[in-house]
Amino acid sequence: MDLIAAALLGVVQGLTEFLPVSSSGHLILARAFFGWDPGRFGLAFDVACHVGTLLAVVAYFRGDVVRLTAAAPGALGGRDGSWERLGRLIVVGTLPVVAVGLSFADAIETTLRSPAVVAVALAVGAVGLMVAEWVGGKRRGDEDIGYGEALLIGVAQASALVPGISRSGATLTVAMLFGLRREAAARFVFLLSLPAVLAAALKEGVDVAGMGLDGLPVTVFVIGLVVSGVVGYVTVKYFIRYLAGHTLHGFAAYRLLLAGVTAAWLLARQG
Repeated sequence: MDLIAAALLGVVQGLTEFLPVSSSGHLILARAFFGWDPGRFGLAFDVACHVGTLLAVVAYFRGDVVRLTAAAPGALGGRDGSWERLGRLIVVGTLPVVAVGLSFADAIETTLRSPAVVAVALAVGAVGLMVAEWVGGKRRGDEDIGYGEALLIGVAQASALVPGISRSGATLTVAMLFGLRREAAARFVFLLSLPAVLAAALKEGVDVAGMGLDGLPVTVFVIGLVVSGVVGYVTVKYFIRYLAGHTLHGFAAYRLLLAGVTAAWLLARQG
């Protein structure tokens, strides 16, 4: 049963990490609705799944990652190349999540992980997606992003520490409000997610180093990593293709539906 549960958790992580629906929100609601406790696998399993999704983004954008890495010295030295500039934009966009994560991550973790918060965040995020579709110009490429815009997209990424907001949902919303095409916005926000996901995995890895592997067999962690990585890679690939010709209204509708179901469930429990 542990292996089946690990595979299911890997699928959930791989799908919801990149779709604009919130992976943390789904795990909180799954635990509340069904008594499903993904936390029983412990922090070490979370690290494995985060590493899997990190590898998925690196594998899909491997050419971009190689070019960004090669351009890093020039980016630090102020060289005005396109890849050097993109690297600096990613650094600027990462600053807000670092600041918020260092200052408020523990408070967010202990006070906001509830179905009620998730329901509100899902609804707010849905409205944001719809507004971005209605008013965003969707004509610009990611090469047109300015440093101020990168910073505000980074603020949106930091807001996704609140469960239910969704990293990809919040960053896509702001990028599209700045007039970026959906697929161009997705490319930038997925590259922007790399430092944040890597930092989260490293932080959790440090915590795990002093705690061990929670008594679970290594195969559980391998399955979580592999499944989340494979599903994440497929999700990124087809999500970007989807965005080239489709709106985000379907994801907004799903978020509103899930928020409504959660609200009804909470009211029924109180009754």
